[in-house]
Amino acid sequence: MSLSRLWKSLGGFRSKDTSKLYEIAAQQLVVDRQMQHPNPLTRFGRKCFSQSDEDGITFEILRRLGIDIGTFAEFGVGNGLENNTLALASMGWTGFWVGGEDLAFDTSESERLFYEKAWVHRENASKLFDQGLSGLPSDAVDVLSIDLDGNDLYIGEEILESSSHPALVIMECNANFPPPIRFCIEYDPSHVWKGDSYYGASLASLVDMMTRYDYHLLCCNAATGSNAFFVKRDKAHLFPEVPDRIEDIYVSPNHHLPRRFAHKTSLRSIHQLIA
Repeated sequence: MSLSRLWKSLGGFRSKDTSKLYEIAAQQLVVDRQMQHPNPLTRFGRKCFSQSDEDGITFEILRRLGIDIGTFAEFGVGNGLENNTLALASMGWTGFWVGGEDLAFDTSESERLFYEKAWVHRENASKLFDQGLSGLPSDAVDVLSIDLDGNDLYIGEEILESSSHPALVIMECNANFPPPIRFCIEYDPSHVWKGDSYYGASLASLVDMMTRYDYHLLCCNAATGSNAFFVKRDKAHLFPEVPDRIEDIYVSPNHHLPRRFAHKTSLRSIHQLIA
C-alpha cells in the first residue's frame, strides 16, 4: 500500500498508534526504493545521524576508497543533530562545520570538531574553508558535504576552484528536476529556502559542474534522492556496479518521510562521541 493510500485509510488522523503505522510504512518504502533501484550502491543506505539513509552510503564509499580515519568539512549542518558528517566525527574523524544556526550542543571543548557560525555565500566560501582547514591536522579534507538549501552549486564550485579536492563530495540535489533537465537557481547571497521547489540545482547541473573538476557521479540516496555522491574519476573503477547512464543513478524525490526513524538524538551521547 502506498503512503498516500495508507494515510487516507487512517483518515488523516495522526494519533500515536496511526503515526507508528505511518512510520513503519515509510520505512518499508525506503527499503523498497533501495532494493528496486537500478543502482545497487543505493542498497548500502543506512541512517545514523544523517537526515535519512546517507550515512550508510558514505561508509561504503569510504570503505572502498580505503579511508578509515580522516578529515571532513560540512557547510550547512542545521543545529548539528542531523547532518552528513556527525557520524564521521563519532568514528574518530576530525573536521569542521560551517552554518548559520546555533548548534544544539557545545563544541568548544572538542579537539576534533570545530564550528564556525556564518552565513555562507560565494564571496566568503573559500575563506571559510581555508579557516576551517587551518585548524585540522591535514592540508586537505577527505569528505566535503554541502547542504545549504540554495546556492549549493555555486558554493561547491567556489571551494573546488580554490582548494584541494576531497576524495568524496556530497552535494544536496534538487530531485524535483530529473535528468536531462538542467536547473539551478539564480545566485543570490541572501537566498532563504521557502519550502518550495526553488532551491539548489538539478542532478544534471551538478554533474556538469563536478565533471569540470574531474569528479564522477556514484549515486543518489534512495530514501529521498536529495543527496548526490561524487568521487574522483580515477577511483570510479572501485564501483563497477554503478550504471553509466545518469538516468539510472537519479532518484526521484520522496517528500513523505516522517521526521525521524529512530530515537531522539541525545545531547549527552553527542558530547561523549565528539570529546
